[in-house]
Amino acid sequence: MTGPSPAERLVDLLDLEEIDLNIFRGQSPHESLQRVFGGQVAGQALVAAGRTVGDERPVHSLHAYFLRPGTPGVPIVYQVERVRDGRSFTTRRVVAVQRGRTIFNLTASFHVREPGFEHQLPMPDVPEPESLPRLADEIQAHLGSLPVPLERMARRQAFDLRYVERLRWTPSELQGVEPRSAVWMRAIGSLGDDSLVHTCALTYASDMTLLDAVRLPVEPLWGTRNFDTASLDHAMWFHRPFRADEWFLYEQESPIATGARGLARGQIYDREGKLIVSVMQEGLFRPHRTDADEAAPGRSSS
Repeated sequence: MTGPSPAERLVDLLDLEEIDLNIFRGQSPHESLQRVFGGQVAGQALVAAGRTVGDERPVHSLHAYFLRPGTPGVPIVYQVERVRDGRSFTTRRVVAVQRGRTIFNLTASFHVREPGFEHQLPMPDVPEPESLPRLADEIQAHLGSLPVPLERMARRQAFDLRYVERLRWTPSELQGVEPRSAVWMRAIGSLGDDSLVHTCALTYASDMTLLDAVRLPVEPLWGTRNFDTASLDHAMWFHRPFRADEWFLYEQESPIATGARGLARGQIYDREGKLIVSVMQEGLFRPHRTDADEAAPGRSSS
């Protein structure tokens, strides 16, 4: 007997328990990660906010800060503040708490559907997703086999990822590489028909590869890492309805990296070329500390 599919596990992860008025609890899987994946916290927080708003008002934007690393395996409580319920817009503020400490906060705005004029910049011309290798297959082809942690991740991964350009594995291959990346994604399996689930699933996925664009000029995306990275903040604007279990193209670029921080922005298009979501994120990039660094006088742990 087979277990739940990756998509079913993602839907379960986003299905929060309502424990009191405006208070929800989300599960955090036991993972071999040092901290809870940021996209999970953002997706669950948006579920909590959306549960207090009617279906006639879909989310149009969110702005969030990652304040502390979450601990895998420990439930997260989401406290929702109903900031405003206007005629056209609804605003919610969500605080994520784990073990009595705030780890994340999010403000989301919801907007009634209204007609209006339209324009957008065109989607870049890229190969179709079916012509590209799956990420796990590309890594396995290079390494000969998947390392155990990556094999475990590939089995549980809720999204099929296919990079538009081949992966680079050595520093010499990075010479002259621009801080840009693009990847096709879709959930592995059906996510059902709840539009809020699709929105929150894409919010989850939006944190998976966005900082790739910052890293590309300095280190390979897969392999030995020279930097400790962490998401600092995250912003999204939702332009059109979509399904996260259908192919979408995530185009990413980094306009600047300085002061141990890198800024990345992304545009997400559906298969027909419609711009559905815009994303911005800043990430922390600190060189790995050696044992000698830790022992040096005057070193701070912050």
